[in-house]
Amino acid sequence: MDAGDVVARFGRAGGGDGGVDPAGHGCEDAEGAGGLRGVSHNPSRVRGRGNQGPRVSVDDHMGQRKAPKDGDRKVGRRALLIGGTAAAVGSAVLARDELARLWWRVPGVEKPRKEGEVDFTGARWVAASDANWRRADRPDDYGIDMVVIHVTQGSFDSAVKVFQDPEHGAAAHYIVRKDGHITQMIRELDVAYHAGNRDYNERSVGIEHEGFVERPQDLTDEMYEASARLTARICARYDIPVDREHIIGHVEVPGTDHTDPGKHWDWDRYMKLVRAARTAPA
Repeated sequence: MDAGDVVARFGRAGGGDGGVDPAGHGCEDAEGAGGLRGVSHNPSRVRGRGNQGPRVSVDDHMGQRKAPKDGDRKVGRRALLIGGTAAAVGSAVLARDELARLWWRVPGVEKPRKEGEVDFTGARWVAASDANWRRADRPDDYGIDMVVIHVTQGSFDSAVKVFQDPEHGAAAHYIVRKDGHITQMIRELDVAYHAGNRDYNERSVGIEHEGFVERPQDLTDEMYEASARLTARICARYDIPVDREHIIGHVEVPGTDHTDPGKHWDWDRYMKLVRAARTAPA
């Protein structure tokens, strides 16, 4: 299929798969309907690893929404291959964003999927609204090299509810409950709108943890241990180094004003648990 066929078959970028409208609402640049800039919600602005635009604060998780932009997106390897072919045949010039969005639709490309299937054994599947994530074919179109740790600033039930709300505009791949129960809401194949930064969304898996950043008692032993096993399996699956450059908090995403997982999150303890789980027999 040459580039002209791709354009003829799928049309120009835009619409339901993330076209950019002038207001910046409900579009791929805002990473989800309503333009939420991430999942967890924390009140104070904190300097991250960079600055790529405004972020939402504590009240935006449950109600108010903004319409920021997440900056330039990363182009998948397959999209680049198609782009090279298009340039060679000279039949059309396709934008990087169009290629990245359209590639998974090409017949025979998409990985097999089964309804209700989970990526982590023992997780329970509860589907997030498809308005809160973007269908992809990771790690083939976007390499996965990071895990982002969040805290929900609310109960487990409230997190599930908002991730199922198409107006919310954000969701994470997983939620870990205080008792260690793990729910998966988005396949790791797909891009979840959880980090509030487009590049980080495309290259990461997001894990939410039930509780509040100001309540250390919410961070239970069961939660730490279950989350560490989950992160260890993700790292093993995508060959992600188990270090703090690749396992980060939401606060460390460039441009963030979120504080989660907060000062009470014990990174030393967590990383030890992840390393132990990473080296344990499967």
